[in-house]
Amino acid sequence: MEWKPNRILKKAIYKQLAEYIEQGIADGTFPPDQPLPSERSLANELGVNRSTVVAAYDELEANGLIERKRGSGTRISKDIWGLTKKRVPSWNRYIEAGTFLPNMPVMQRIRKEMTDQKLINLASGELSEDLFPITALREMISNRSFIGSLGYDHPQGNQNLRESISRHVQKYRKIETTSSSILITSGAQQALHLVVQCLLKPGDAIAIEEPSYHYGLPVFKSAGIKTFFLPVDKDGIDPEKLISLHKKHRIRMIFLNPAFQNPTGALLSKQRRKRILEISSEYGIPVVEDDPYSLTSFTGEDVSTLKSMDQHGNVLYISSLSKIVASGLRIGWIIGPKPVIERLADAKQQVDFGHASFTQWIANDFLESASFDSHMADLTNQLEKRRNQIVSSLRYYFQDRVKFHVPQGGIHLWCKLNRDYDETQLLEESITQGVIYTPGLTLGSQKGYARFTFSREKEENIHEGIRRFALAFDQIQKR
Repeated sequence: MEWKPNRILKKAIYKQLAEYIEQGIADGTFPPDQPLPSERSLANELGVNRSTVVAAYDELEANGLIERKRGSGTRISKDIWGLTKKRVPSWNRYIEAGTFLPNMPVMQRIRKEMTDQKLINLASGELSEDLFPITALREMISNRSFIGSLGYDHPQGNQNLRESISRHVQKYRKIETTSSSILITSGAQQALHLVVQCLLKPGDAIAIEEPSYHYGLPVFKSAGIKTFFLPVDKDGIDPEKLISLHKKHRIRMIFLNPAFQNPTGALLSKQRRKRILEISSEYGIPVVEDDPYSLTSFTGEDVSTLKSMDQHGNVLYISSLSKIVASGLRIGWIIGPKPVIERLADAKQQVDFGHASFTQWIANDFLESASFDSHMADLTNQLEKRRNQIVSSLRYYFQDRVKFHVPQGGIHLWCKLNRDYDETQLLEESITQGVIYTPGLTLGSQKGYARFTFSREKEENIHEGIRRFALAFDQIQKR
């Protein structure tokens, strides 16, 4: 075969191969009375993985162009012109044609492996079930009948829940707001999507932290948004770099996770928080504050949110119950100016006609109950123990081969590995050894980092997980 794939093209090699064979069938390069090359031989001839040839043949078979039979090989379909057989749509083409981009392959791989109960999970950004307030929620549900409506609720979410959230953020986050300035969302993730889809347009430039959870999100690229990065140190981002970034790229919006940032665990200093708000007001740049962790301070110190310091309505505040109560409740919220909230609520109605009544009822009653304070005290205590365990285990197994900042809250530890290594190889070897984590390449551009989440496993599993990770690291160092 004289044809070779063009590795410079952005088009996947399997698609190039499928299109070449399809054209060859049409022009007679591949005669109908001769079998096509086997998957293995064609892969060897082209210098590609066998899986690439398999994917190309899968697409051709879905289009009704070839037939594959075990023991007989692969042949051009006898009914290629559709005289007796209906053709199946080429779903791969539809999948790739959509404007909403998939997650990074590495993230797809991690999420697939996280379903394996045998793996020690240091990747998933959620609480373990033993940290959920199960007993309190069960008692609350069993002792009180559901009093909500089973019809569609208010476009912004249940009125009682929004009033409860208003009181909650005033008490715990020092944010003054009203129910009319709150939108209930399906977790913070939906809130972020609504902001991007409704308030930005293709070509707009935004600033995000690096490293950052937002770094690997396809939502920005899907929307045609240009992302520019603000490096994070132990005190968060440097506000002065925001000014130079804005002057160069005309930043339209700033996305920040100021409290115990994901993944670094950094706490944006109060001085820097104040300066960011000054810059926001001076240049008219709105700030989106993503705040899942501010109530998990291990020192007991109150963590001021940007929104609590916002005097001019420049901050859109996003939070949820996912990281502090239960991810399965899917209760999040956005606080912002009323016109913005109404715009986002209108878009949410187009997507799902509003949030489920039952989970809003449960969230409302739990926020209003005396159990919330005791739960948060216990949760913070347990998270601190797990933080201490992962710090101890990393120091024990890695000593001077790692460097990290010890977070004072949140659920993540960001670790620099002081050796050269292949991040993909380390992930695969770690899975083989029975532990999953989040490679730094999914959260930032710098090489040699890993994020360990300590909220998903108990102390003994954390220690064993780091032992397995160290074993995987040693194995790839030998290669």
